[in-house]
Amino acid sequence: MRILAIINGEYGERHVANLKQHAPRSWHIETWQAPKAFPLVIDYPEDHIPENLPQSDLILSFAEHKGVAELLPDIAQMTGAHSVLVAVDDETWLPRGLARQLIGWLERIHVTCVTPKPLCSLTETDYGITRRDRVQYEDARISEFARYFGKPTFQLEVDPDTRTIATIQVTRDAVCGCARHVAENLVGISVDEAEEKAGLLHHHFPCLASMTKLNDFNHDTLMHESGHVLKDNIGDQIKPFKKTRYISPGKRND
Repeated sequence: MRILAIINGEYGERHVANLKQHAPRSWHIETWQAPKAFPLVIDYPEDHIPENLPQSDLILSFAEHKGVAELLPDIAQMTGAHSVLVAVDDETWLPRGLARQLIGWLERIHVTCVTPKPLCSLTETDYGITRRDRVQYEDARISEFARYFGKPTFQLEVDPDTRTIATIQVTRDAVCGCARHVAENLVGISVDEAEEKAGLLHHHFPCLASMTKLNDFNHDTLMHESGHVLKDNIGDQIKPFKKTRYISPGKRND
Protein backbone atom coordinates (compact mmCIF):
# COMPACT_ATOMS: atom_id res chain seq x y z
CA MET A 1 0.00 0.00 0.00
CA ARG A 2 1.28 3.43 -0.99
CA ILE A 3 0.68 6.03 1.71
CA LEU A 4 1.13 9.79 1.61
CA ALA A 5 1.30 11.33 5.10
CA ILE A 6 0.73 15.08 5.32
CA ILE A 7 2.32 16.83 8.29
CA ASN A 8 3.21 20.35 9.35
CA GLY A 9 4.34 20.04 12.96
CA GLU A 10 5.49 17.87 15.88
CA TYR A 11 2.19 16.01 16.07
CA GLY A 12 2.50 14.59 12.57
CA GLU A 13 6.23 14.02 12.82
CA ARG A 14 5.78 11.67 15.77
CA HIS A 15 2.96 9.77 14.09
CA VAL A 16 4.96 9.23 10.89
CA ALA A 17 8.02 8.14 12.86
CA ASN A 18 5.97 5.44 14.61
CA LEU A 19 4.40 4.28 11.35
CA LYS A 20 7.75 3.97 9.61
CA GLN A 21 9.16 1.96 12.51
CA HIS A 22 6.27 -0.47 12.98
CA ALA A 23 4.20 -0.59 9.78
CA PRO A 24 4.19 -3.71 7.57
CA ARG A 25 7.11 -3.81 5.16
CA SER A 26 4.72 -3.85 2.21
CA TRP A 27 3.65 -0.29 3.03
CA HIS A 28 5.52 2.49 1.28
CA ILE A 29 5.19 5.74 3.24
CA GLU A 30 6.00 9.15 1.75
CA THR A 31 5.70 12.45 3.62
CA TRP A 32 4.71 15.93 2.51
CA GLN A 33 5.52 18.86 4.79
CA ALA A 34 2.56 21.20 4.26
CA PRO A 35 2.69 24.96 4.93
CA LYS A 36 2.09 26.07 8.51
CA ALA A 37 -0.08 29.04 7.47
CA PHE A 38 -2.75 29.64 4.83
CA PRO A 39 -4.84 32.62 3.70
CA LEU A 40 -8.35 32.90 5.14
CA VAL A 41 -9.77 32.02 1.71
CA ILE A 42 -7.97 29.56 -0.56
CA ASP A 43 -9.04 30.51 -4.08
CA TYR A 44 -6.44 28.42 -5.93
CA PRO A 45 -5.51 25.21 -4.07
CA GLU A 46 -2.91 24.36 -6.70
CA ASP A 47 -0.85 27.36 -5.55
CA HIS A 48 -0.24 25.58 -2.23
CA ILE A 49 0.47 22.06 -3.52
CA PRO A 50 3.78 20.87 -5.02
CA GLU A 51 3.66 19.45 -8.52
CA ASN A 52 5.53 16.26 -7.68
CA LEU A 53 3.44 14.54 -5.01
CA PRO A 54 3.80 10.74 -5.32
CA GLN A 55 1.09 8.40 -6.53
CA SER A 56 -0.72 7.06 -3.49
CA ASP A 57 -3.48 4.68 -2.38
CA LEU A 58 -4.17 6.25 1.01
CA ILE A 59 -3.68 9.82 2.25
CA LEU A 60 -3.14 10.37 5.98
CA SER A 61 -3.62 13.98 7.04
CA PHE A 62 -1.89 14.78 10.32
CA ALA A 63 -1.88 18.49 9.49
CA GLU A 64 -2.46 21.00 12.27
CA HIS A 65 -4.27 23.59 10.15
CA LYS A 66 -7.76 23.47 8.63
CA GLY A 67 -6.39 24.96 5.39
CA VAL A 68 -4.92 21.55 4.52
CA ALA A 69 -8.40 20.01 4.52
CA GLU A 70 -9.39 22.34 1.69
CA LEU A 71 -6.49 21.01 -0.38
CA LEU A 72 -7.30 17.33 0.08
CA PRO A 73 -9.67 16.87 -2.91
CA ASP A 74 -7.01 18.30 -5.24
CA ILE A 75 -4.29 16.21 -3.58
CA ALA A 76 -6.40 13.05 -3.93
CA GLN A 77 -6.93 13.70 -7.64
CA MET A 78 -3.27 14.54 -8.18
CA THR A 79 -1.99 11.40 -6.41
CA GLY A 80 -4.73 9.01 -7.56
CA ALA A 81 -5.67 8.19 -3.96
CA HIS A 82 -9.11 6.69 -3.32
CA SER A 83 -8.97 6.84 0.49
CA VAL A 84 -8.36 9.71 2.89
CA LEU A 85 -7.99 9.65 6.68
CA VAL A 86 -7.99 12.98 8.52
CA ALA A 87 -6.89 12.91 12.17
CA VAL A 88 -9.08 15.10 14.38
CA ASP A 89 -7.14 15.30 17.63
CA ASP A 90 -7.93 19.01 17.76
CA GLU A 91 -11.25 20.33 16.50
CA THR A 92 -9.63 23.51 15.16
CA TRP A 93 -7.78 21.35 12.59
CA LEU A 94 -11.07 20.14 11.13
CA PRO A 95 -14.20 21.88 12.48
CA ARG A 96 -17.40 19.83 12.26
CA GLY A 97 -18.88 21.86 9.39
CA LEU A 98 -15.71 21.59 7.34
CA ALA A 99 -15.54 17.85 8.05
CA ARG A 100 -19.01 17.37 6.53
CA GLN A 101 -18.05 19.48 3.52
CA LEU A 102 -14.81 17.57 3.01
CA ILE A 103 -16.53 14.19 3.09
CA GLY A 104 -19.02 15.49 0.49
CA TRP A 105 -16.31 16.95 -1.76
CA LEU A 106 -14.41 13.68 -1.75
CA GLU A 107 -17.54 11.57 -2.26
CA ARG A 108 -18.19 13.42 -5.50
CA ILE A 109 -14.84 12.24 -6.87
CA HIS A 110 -15.38 8.70 -5.49
CA VAL A 111 -12.89 9.01 -2.62
CA THR A 112 -13.70 7.62 0.83
CA CYS A 113 -12.94 9.96 3.73
CA VAL A 114 -12.94 9.16 7.46
CA THR A 115 -12.46 11.75 10.22
CA PRO A 116 -11.91 9.93 13.54
CA LYS A 117 -12.18 12.16 16.61
CA PRO A 118 -9.94 11.33 18.39
CA LEU A 119 -7.69 9.45 15.97
CA CYS A 120 -7.42 6.51 18.36
CA SER A 121 -11.15 5.81 17.98
CA LEU A 122 -10.54 4.25 14.53
CA THR A 123 -11.27 0.56 13.97
CA GLU A 124 -11.47 -1.55 10.81
CA THR A 125 -15.19 -0.79 10.43
CA ASP A 126 -15.99 2.48 12.22
CA TYR A 127 -14.70 5.52 14.10
CA GLY A 128 -15.86 7.98 16.74
CA ILE A 129 -17.08 11.52 16.18
CA THR A 130 -18.51 12.11 19.69
CA ARG A 131 -18.35 10.13 22.92
CA ARG A 132 -21.50 8.20 21.95
CA ASP A 133 -21.67 8.42 18.16
CA ARG A 134 -19.70 6.27 15.76
CA VAL A 135 -19.68 6.27 11.96
CA GLN A 136 -19.54 3.07 9.90
CA TYR A 137 -17.39 2.95 6.77
CA GLU A 138 -16.37 0.47 4.08
CA ASP A 139 -12.94 0.95 2.56
CA ALA A 140 -10.32 -1.77 2.15
CA ARG A 141 -7.33 0.58 2.37
CA ILE A 142 -8.45 2.36 5.54
CA SER A 143 -9.44 -0.97 7.09
CA GLU A 144 -6.00 -2.36 6.28
CA PHE A 145 -4.42 0.63 8.02
CA ALA A 146 -6.74 0.19 11.03
CA ARG A 147 -5.69 -3.44 11.44
CA TYR A 148 -2.40 -2.14 12.78
CA PHE A 149 -3.03 1.43 13.93
CA GLY A 150 -6.02 3.15 15.51
CA LYS A 151 -8.03 2.18 18.58
CA PRO A 152 -5.48 0.61 20.99
CA THR A 153 -6.07 -3.06 21.75
CA PHE A 154 -4.03 -5.34 23.95
CA GLN A 155 -3.77 -9.04 24.69
CA LEU A 156 -2.63 -9.58 28.25
CA GLU A 157 -2.16 -12.43 30.70
CA VAL A 158 -2.52 -12.12 34.46
CA ASP A 159 -0.65 -14.25 36.99
CA PRO A 160 -3.54 -15.61 39.09
CA ASP A 161 -1.37 -16.08 42.17
CA THR A 162 0.18 -12.61 42.34
CA ARG A 163 -2.65 -10.87 40.44
CA THR A 164 -0.10 -8.95 38.43
CA ILE A 165 0.16 -8.51 34.66
CA ALA A 166 2.49 -11.27 33.45
CA THR A 167 2.57 -10.42 29.74
CA ILE A 168 0.98 -7.81 27.52
CA GLN A 169 1.08 -7.55 23.75
CA VAL A 170 -0.15 -4.73 21.56
CA THR A 171 -2.49 -6.09 18.90
CA ARG A 172 -3.29 -2.62 17.53
CA ASP A 173 -1.16 0.39 18.38
CA ALA A 174 -2.27 3.99 18.57
CA VAL A 175 -0.94 5.81 15.51
CA CYS A 176 1.34 7.88 17.75
CA GLY A 177 2.85 4.80 19.46
CA CYS A 178 1.28 5.42 22.86
CA ALA A 179 -0.08 1.88 23.23
CA ARG A 180 3.40 0.38 22.91
CA HIS A 181 4.72 2.80 25.50
CA VAL A 182 1.97 1.81 27.94
CA ALA A 183 2.45 -1.93 27.37
CA GLU A 184 6.20 -1.75 27.93
CA ASN A 185 5.61 -0.33 31.41
CA LEU A 186 2.69 -2.42 32.68
CA VAL A 187 4.33 -5.85 33.13
CA GLY A 188 4.50 -6.69 36.84
CA ILE A 189 1.86 -4.13 37.82
CA SER A 190 -0.99 -5.23 40.10
CA VAL A 191 -4.37 -5.50 38.41
CA ASP A 192 -5.74 -3.17 41.10
CA GLU A 193 -3.37 -0.44 39.92
CA ALA A 194 -3.14 -1.20 36.20
CA GLU A 195 -5.85 1.14 34.90
CA GLU A 196 -4.60 4.11 36.87
CA LYS A 197 -1.01 3.35 35.83
CA ALA A 198 -2.07 3.05 32.17
CA GLY A 199 -3.78 6.42 32.37
CA LEU A 200 -0.69 8.08 33.81
CA LEU A 201 1.55 6.49 31.16
CA HIS A 202 -0.81 7.71 28.44
CA HIS A 203 -0.69 11.30 29.71
CA HIS A 204 3.06 11.26 30.25
CA PHE A 205 3.84 9.82 26.80
CA PRO A 206 2.60 12.55 26.25
CA CYS A 207 -0.69 12.43 24.37
CA LEU A 208 -0.80 15.37 21.94
CA ALA A 209 -4.58 15.47 21.57
CA SER A 210 -6.33 18.71 22.48
CA MET A 211 -7.04 19.79 26.06
CA THR A 212 -10.01 21.93 24.98
CA LYS A 213 -13.28 20.84 26.58
CA LEU A 214 -15.93 19.83 24.03
CA ASN A 215 -19.70 19.72 24.48
CA ASP A 216 -20.11 16.51 22.47
CA PHE A 217 -17.66 14.75 24.79
CA ASN A 218 -19.59 15.74 27.94
CA HIS A 219 -17.35 18.77 28.44
CA ASP A 220 -14.30 16.52 28.51
CA THR A 221 -11.19 16.82 26.32
CA LEU A 222 -9.95 14.70 23.42
CA MET A 223 -6.81 13.90 25.40
CA HIS A 224 -8.91 12.44 28.22
CA GLU A 225 -11.15 10.64 25.72
CA SER A 226 -8.05 9.04 24.20
CA GLY A 227 -6.99 7.88 27.65
CA HIS A 228 -10.43 6.39 28.35
CA VAL A 229 -10.28 4.38 25.12
CA LEU A 230 -6.95 2.86 26.10
CA LYS A 231 -7.83 2.19 29.75
CA ASP A 232 -11.17 0.60 28.90
CA ASN A 233 -9.51 -2.10 26.78
CA ILE A 234 -7.18 -3.00 29.65
CA GLY A 235 -9.92 -2.72 32.26
CA ASP A 236 -12.19 -5.19 30.47
CA GLN A 237 -9.46 -7.85 30.49
CA ILE A 238 -8.34 -7.48 34.11
CA LYS A 239 -11.83 -7.15 35.59
CA PRO A 240 -12.15 -10.86 36.51
CA PHE A 241 -8.94 -10.63 38.58
CA LYS A 242 -9.70 -7.46 40.52
CA LYS A 243 -10.82 -7.65 44.14
CA THR A 244 -14.20 -6.23 44.96
CA ARG A 245 -14.15 -4.23 48.14
CA TYR A 246 -17.23 -4.18 50.34
CA ILE A 247 -17.86 -1.59 53.01
CA SER A 248 -19.67 -2.71 56.17
CA PRO A 249 -21.49 0.15 57.83
CA GLY A 250 -20.88 0.61 61.54
CA LYS A 251 -23.57 0.42 64.15
CA ARG A 252 -25.45 3.59 64.91
CA ASN A 253 -25.08 4.95 68.44
CA ASP A 254 -28.30 6.07 70.05
